[in-house]
Amino acid sequence: MKIVSIVGARPQFIKASTISRAIAKHNQQTSGSQVTEIIVHTGQHYDDNMSRVFFQQLGIREPDVNLGVGSGTHSWQTGKMLIGLEEILMAQRPDLVVVNGDTNSTLAGALASVKLHIPVAHVEAGLRSFNRQMPEEHNRVLTDHISDFLFCPTRAAVSNLRKEGFTNIVNDGKLIDQHFFENLSSAFGSDRPPCVVNVGDVMYDSVIHNIRLAEERSRILKVLNLHPKGYALATVHRAENTDNGRRLRSIVSALEKIGKSGLPVVIPLHPRTRECLTNSGFRILNSTLNFIDPVSYLDMLLLEKQARLILTDSGGVQKEAYWFRVPCITLRDETEWVETVESGWNVLAGSDAAKITTAVETARPGKEIKNAYGNGRAAELILRFFCRASHLGAA
Repeated sequence: MKIVSIVGARPQFIKASTISRAIAKHNQQTSGSQVTEIIVHTGQHYDDNMSRVFFQQLGIREPDVNLGVGSGTHSWQTGKMLIGLEEILMAQRPDLVVVNGDTNSTLAGALASVKLHIPVAHVEAGLRSFNRQMPEEHNRVLTDHISDFLFCPTRAAVSNLRKEGFTNIVNDGKLIDQHFFENLSSAFGSDRPPCVVNVGDVMYDSVIHNIRLAEERSRILKVLNLHPKGYALATVHRAENTDNGRRLRSIVSALEKIGKSGLPVVIPLHPRTRECLTNSGFRILNSTLNFIDPVSYLDMLLLEKQARLILTDSGGVQKEAYWFRVPCITLRDETEWVETVESGWNVLAGSDAAKITTAVETARPGKEIKNAYGNGRAAELILRFFCRASHLGAA
């Protein structure tokens, strides 16, 4: 079986690495049908610190193809990707295309594939913010509705798809495990409706796999002269915050207040955010905040685990805060990761400076929700589904 995996942004590198490891393990352990993976990088993230270093640290090879699309408007970027991906898919003719998450690369990969009648698997399907102003919401909804395999990270994600009319819900939306396949008598044929299955979160797989490496290899705390649980970590990159000067200034004002209260605030600065801060007249060099360049994945994991508090508009960072049991303040008005809020580890504060500082002052540890994001074997479960799908040509 030949798979094309399409990546283009930092979180997708992380998700794709888990499936690449599962494929390598499968090929080593089986004498039967082998799985070939072609990695295509759209080039959506063009900063070297946010692309090449991730492939190196996560132990996966460089992409077989890099479209080098770079930045641009959503339509321009997606259009360029469609043109490039169509050419690649026509040449490769894979049995399956795998897309991850909710970026323009996700949507372009799914669209290019479905137009060529190539089955599509969407990893991290079913998430909804219910905010149609978000580009990510456009991408994830459209991708879900043209995918053949919808691999959901949570029961809430499955529930969202059920409400949207999906009927082929495996195991009634409950998390599956390896034992599920022992009783699976037939593969999913191409004449079946799209298949929705709760496998857990591949990013949880990645955290479990990589946190020990981070603790062994990362020197970021020493480099930044930070003490465990002696600082706050903040990330701001979403367009709804960076492209709105009022929101961005309000967030930065709250962060500066936190810093002046005696808790140092470390901010790995996304290129988009740096540009927007500069354009708004903010003097980064004169700030009391500790702005740093984007860091590697392992460095970021260690910064998250050892933080006293995390403030972010990133979905992935919200989850990682939950997994590391670090209180989180989300700089958005909604979240796709409702489990983090329901458990009490995450508080939605939006961009209002007063709400942010109040949330920081009242932040407390939450409770644990058992298996909210699976058991750390999502990628293996996904690959087993691929290998049971007779219409993909797998054994």
